[in-house]
Amino acid sequence: MAERPTTSWRRGVAQEADALAAGTLDPDCVCMAELFPEEMLVATDAVLDAFEAALPPLAEAEDARIFVVVERVVLALNAVNEVHGGGAFETGEREELCTYIDESLTEHRVDVMALTARHGLGRYELTDRWRKW
Repeated sequence: MAERPTTSWRRGVAQEADALAAGTLDPDCVCMAELFPEEMLVATDAVLDAFEAALPPLAEAEDARIFVVVERVVLALNAVNEVHGGGAFETGEREELCTYIDESLTEHRVDVMALTARHGLGRYELTDRWRKW
């Protein structure tokens, strides 16, 4: 199963906190909790919960239905990003989210490469139409 980006982000926050508590990290080098505040992680998880709930019927769905689900998750992530000043998802996080969307669809038997090709898109352009992050 595709790992949610929020899982690895939380792991990074926890590892940094542990290193700080152990005295192996200079307090001036702490950044993870600032990059990934709990409020942003909770909001992102809520978006991903809704996305995951919409995945099971997509294996047999028409392209238009799949695109509706992708659009919905991307627009909701746009909203999370906007609430956090447009900086919730930087380059690395964007790539992780796009990979997660792709892998999750693939795990639910959506052929993302064929889907995007049928619509004149490259595989990694699936979210581009709606994505502002």
